[in-house]
Amino acid sequence: MARRGKKKGRPISGWLVLDKPWDFGSTEAVSKVKWLFKADKAGHAGTLDPLASGMLPIALGDATKTVPYVMDGRKVYEFTVAWGQQRNTDDLEGAITAQSDDRPDRAAIEAILPAYTGVIEQVPPAFSAVKIAGERAYDMARDGVEVEIPAREVEIHRITLVGCPDPDHAVFEVECGKGTYIRALARDFGRELGCYGHISALRRSMVAPFAEAAMVPLADLIALEEIEDDAERLARLDAYLVPPGEALGMLPRIDVSEDQAHRIRMGNPIILRGRDAPIATDDACAFVRGGLLAIGEVAGGEFRPRRVFKG
Repeated sequence: MARRGKKKGRPISGWLVLDKPWDFGSTEAVSKVKWLFKADKAGHAGTLDPLASGMLPIALGDATKTVPYVMDGRKVYEFTVAWGQQRNTDDLEGAITAQSDDRPDRAAIEAILPAYTGVIEQVPPAFSAVKIAGERAYDMARDGVEVEIPAREVEIHRITLVGCPDPDHAVFEVECGKGTYIRALARDFGRELGCYGHISALRRSMVAPFAEAAMVPLADLIALEEIEDDAERLARLDAYLVPPGEALGMLPRIDVSEDQAHRIRMGNPIILRGRDAPIATDDACAFVRGGLLAIGEVAGGEFRPRRVFKG
């Protein structure tokens, strides 16, 4: 008897800009979205801690080819630091490792912020996905191994002290680049101010190029499960998807003809003409009839496809 093959998902393609709820893991969110959309594949652009809420861009189908470009985008977070305790995870989840009765005032907090703006050296939290000798730091930390993680450069574009609702808390907004750990900022603020600190609330409001207004709450998607008609339910879900090309606004764009598109689909380069054509770049995107066709390089007067999209 022939074995029945694994049922494949729908070959849809697009980005869902999910508003991830608090206490819900990023991997769990991707699995839920993939199941809801009956998608053949899915991936996310940048992990968001389970105790954090906010923007988690999820790529479905062919849009997963654009994930690296979104992961490199700027991010905006609003976070609350609770003063007086250092925790081993640098957030509410961890065990208390040090305490202080001191509390910083607004002037003291604002005085340290310039040192955390620009390109800075940051040591990631012990409980992080950073690999040490092939092992994840959080696995080693959970096993009780003292983890020494080397500092690395991250870029902080701006930090604003939004307010101090009470002596025990301060609220910040930060715009930063790839690889920045907000938990590490809270830890380092507390150490420098001599009072310790950890994250008590964290929300991501932007992952460029997606804006906060594009976010879709997970509860809104789950509510559509009540629609019994599969076609209607999936059509309602698909209406939330952002076309893959919207993720590539940072790249030079080339609009091509149908004849050129045929060559690109076959994996062949095309000759670029016109004064507006890019001269040379490692990454450019080709569009046909307004839809994303391929990502490739421009060299020697040609567009050379590297990743071709279906459709």
